[in-house]
Formats: sequence, structure tokens, C-alpha cells
Amino acid sequence: MKRILLIFVPLLLLAGACTDDISSLNIETKRPAAVPAPTLFSNAVKTLAGSLASASVNTNVFRFTVSHWAMAVYQDEAQYDFNTRNIPQAWWTTMYRDVITDLRESTKLINADATLSAGEKANKLAINDIMEVYTYSILVNTFGNVPYKESLDAAKLFPVYDDAKTVSADLLARLNADITKLNTAAVGYSSSEDLVYKGSVAKWVKFANTLRFKLGMVLVDVDATAAKSAAEASDAGAISASADNGLFAYLSASPNQNPLYTDIVLGGRQDYIAAKDIMDKLLGWNDPRTAKFFSKNNAGNYAGGIVGKANTFVDFSRAGAKVIDAADPYVLADYTETEFLRAEAKERGFNVTGTAESHYNNAITSSILYWGGTAADAAAYLAQPDVAYATAAGDWKQKIGTQKWIALYNRPYEGWVEIRRLDQPKIATPVNAKSGFPTRFSYPQNEQTLNGANYTAASAAIGGDVVTTKLFWDKN
Repeated sequence: MKRILLIFVPLLLLAGACTDDISSLNIETKRPAAVPAPTLFSNAVKTLAGSLASASVNTNVFRFTVSHWAMAVYQDEAQYDFNTRNIPQAWWTTMYRDVITDLRESTKLINADATLSAGEKANKLAINDIMEVYTYSILVNTFGNVPYKESLDAAKLFPVYDDAKTVSADLLARLNADITKLNTAAVGYSSSEDLVYKGSVAKWVKFANTLRFKLGMVLVDVDATAAKSAAEASDAGAISASADNGLFAYLSASPNQNPLYTDIVLGGRQDYIAAKDIMDKLLGWNDPRTAKFFSKNNAGNYAGGIVGKANTFVDFSRAGAKVIDAADPYVLADYTETEFLRAEAKERGFNVTGTAESHYNNAITSSILYWGGTAADAAAYLAQPDVAYATAAGDWKQKIGTQKWIALYNRPYEGWVEIRRLDQPKIATPVNAKSGFPTRFSYPQNEQTLNGANYTAASAAIGGDVVTTKLFWDKN
């Protein structure tokens, strides 16, 4: 036996000595060394849509903030406590690290790809930038001053915060350039790479115009000239039919299911319920979307709970079947939103087509149709004196603001922007609210700790790092 072992060991050593290259052993077969540009783009858009769609209290609490949902048991987030779970940090990190970083790396790879035609390269770069503008607008309209020019620069470990108004103006300028660069005669991303428009550059043009329209109107109370310019430049090219809607498509199969399905159905959560504010409006106006927005309670009725108060789960309505369907898409931009923008622009005297009333009616009708109602349902709803544009209560801000708030159900971040911007509708203060209505998120704790000097300067510049500090555009 000893003789055999002595012979065998040298043979093994000899075999090892004959191996010229063992570097292949270091190759990670399950983690690619490089990720293609289209994959980075798709992942960025997926992450963005997922964050906006999510109902996780660690990620997205805006459904409580705008009084679309209430909580049954745990009331922290519903009562405007955003710091116990460090929600601002999660929101900030997702937008910078997981969305903008992927978009920028995708852009870098596209610029370096010599195989692309000039038209294809221009389209892909413009689409990437449109989504980066979209993401930066969320950061600015959530926090105020944020790192922009120096953000994600490896040479700038402690980036300065840029003035929010200056950033907003630059975002509009970028959109202006992106729209001119999009070439509908050339290809862009393929249908499998583009999870929103399946490769249609023409629809990205419409999306970009709607985004420009929207970001311009955010500025209307501080820069009416910029708002008017953006609205009038965007009107003709913006989304003009439901077929143009920018929908992020989810699938029935894991891991590409709607986050609400994951959070609520798979997670088995029994704490999200309808809020009284929206339920009272839906029931009071016989809204045909009620059964799509919410399910009935255990007694077979529709009922909304008070935000911030402990509510017995079985006594109140919950998210409807469409809302928590695994394949239900997230709306990034749509005809409903665009028509409300047009209605507002007309009321402000901007030169856009149509009338405020016609755009208001179109917006409500398209929302009802999107949620599964019929044209007859929409007509009956609009015929009610409390809904009809000519007779509904209040001024145009109240009419448009209230109906837009309803139509933005399940798009809670956008609803939060509109409530701050139009100051409509007036929603109830949560029970035991920790603050007044939150008009921004406080800066993340990491920024306070790791980027202290720039954080301190930014806090002072905006008027204090508290949730009730109004952003520069929030003047009413």
C-alpha cells in the first residue's frame, strides 16, 4: 500500500505541473463581469417603478400621506413618522445608487459602443436621460436641494448640494434637448429591452413631452414663464390617448410581479385598509371606480378607516383585486394625468388646445375606462352636479385638484406632489400626527453623518431640515 501511495502522489504533482493556466477557476459563472447597457437600463426602470409602486412601509408611505390608505395596527408611518424605519434613507439610496447609477453606466457603455448606428445611439442616450431626469425630479421634489452636479462622482466623496430651483431648470433644459434628439425614423431599445414602450421611439417622444409639461407646471407659482413655455411646447407632442400610456409591465410569474402582489398577497398582510377621506368621496359621488380601487369589508360594505387611528381590519375595505394583481402595471405617465395638466394650463391662460372643461372630462373618463368602467359609467359620473365642471364646488384648483387626487389613486408619490402644489383636496390630519402635513422628507441620516458640512449648508439654505419645510415651488 505504501508503494502505491508513493507512486500516486508524484503523479498528481506532475499532473498539476502540466496545467498551464488555472485562471479559469476564478471566473464567476453566475455573476457576469460586465452587464450590457440595455440590461442596466431595464433594471433601472424596473427599480424605479417598483419603488413608486411598492406598499412596503420601509419604502413607500405616500398612500397614507395622501389619505388613500390607512393602517389597521401599526400607525407610525400613517402618523408621519418617517424616521423610525429610516424611510428617507431608503428612498434616497434607491434613486441614486440603484436607478441613476445604472442609467449612467448604461449611458457610458452606449457611448463606447462603436457598433451602434448614430440614430440608435442617439435614441438610447436620450431615453436614458429622460429616465434620469424623471428620477432627479423625484429627488428634488422629495427633499429640496440635493447633490446634482457632483453626485455619483468618484472624485467627489462629499458632494455639494445644488439649489433645487437651479436643478429643476436644468432638468427642463435636458428634456428640451432629449426631445429634439429622439429620431422616430431610427431604432431605439428593442421590444424586450424596453419594458415601458416595447421599442417605440414615437411613444417615448410623447412620454418626454408629458414629463416636460408636468415638471414645468410644478414651477408655475415661482416661475410662470418657465411653466408656460414648457406647457405650450409640450401640449401638441404629449400623450394624447390611452394607447400612449407609459406603463411598466409586470408579469404573473416571479420574480417580475407587481410589488403590491408581493407585499400584500404573498406577504399575507392584513393591515392596509381604505382611508375614510377617499372612500367618502367615492361613495358620495357613486364613483364607478370604487369596486376597482377597493374590496368590501367582511360585512359586505365599503368603508374607510381613519388615518392614524387603530382600525379593525375586517371592518374596512382593502385594496381591490386589480390593485394587487401580480401582473397589474405601474403607471409612469398617462393620458389621464396629461389631460388634467391641459385643463390646468387652460385655467392659467396658457396657449394650449381645447377647453379646461373638455380636458377635465377627458381626464376623468380615461381614468374610469382604465380602471375597467365604461363610457356610460363616465358620462353618468360627470353628469352629477357635484362632479360636473360647471357646477362642482370651489374654484378650478379645487375641482381639478380633487378629481386628480382620486385619479392618481395607486400613484401615491404623484398624488403627494399634487396636494402640495394645488393645496387640494383638504384631507384630514391623521390621529396623533407627529408633525404638520409633510411637505418634504428630511435628509437621510447617512448624509448627516458622512457629508455633514454639505448637509448643514443645504439644511440652512432650504429653511431647516424638517418635514414641514416647504420646497421652493410650494408657495400657497
